[in-house]
Amino acid sequence: MRPAALFAGLAATLAPVLAMPASAQDRPLDVKLDQATRVQLRAPAGSVIVANPRIADVAVTDARTLFITGKSYGLTEIIAVDALGRPLFQRQVSVSPGETGSVRVWRGGEAVEVACGTRCAPAARPSTAP
Repeated sequence: MRPAALFAGLAATLAPVLAMPASAQDRPLDVKLDQATRVQLRAPAGSVIVANPRIADVAVTDARTLFITGKSYGLTEIIAVDALGRPLFQRQVSVSPGETGSVRVWRGGEAVEVACGTRCAPAARPSTAP
C-alpha cells in the first residue's frame, strides 16, 4: 500500500475522534479565589497531590470528598489516587478572581490586592505576581 493511501485512510478513520468536543474533564476546574469547590470521588482516595500548594489547597473531609480552595491566582494540577496508586481524579485547577470587586494596586515591583465593597481595603495578603 502506498504511503499516501495509508495516510488518507488513517486520517479518515481518526477525523471523527479528533473532531469530538473536549469533555468537562479536559477543561480546567475553575475555582474562585478564597472560595471552595467540592469534588466527589468514585472510590476512596489513598493520597491527594497538589502540584502547587501556593495556588490551591485540598481539604479531605472523608475518603470520597475533597474541597479545593483557591489560594492565589494561577493554574495548578490536583491528583487523587486510590490505595493502589490508580488515578481517581486528575485535573488542572484554574484559580481566578471571585465575583466581588477587587483591584490590584502596583507600587514599584510589588502589588497589593485591595478588596472593594462600599469601601476599598487591603486584602489579607500581598501579591508579587503580575
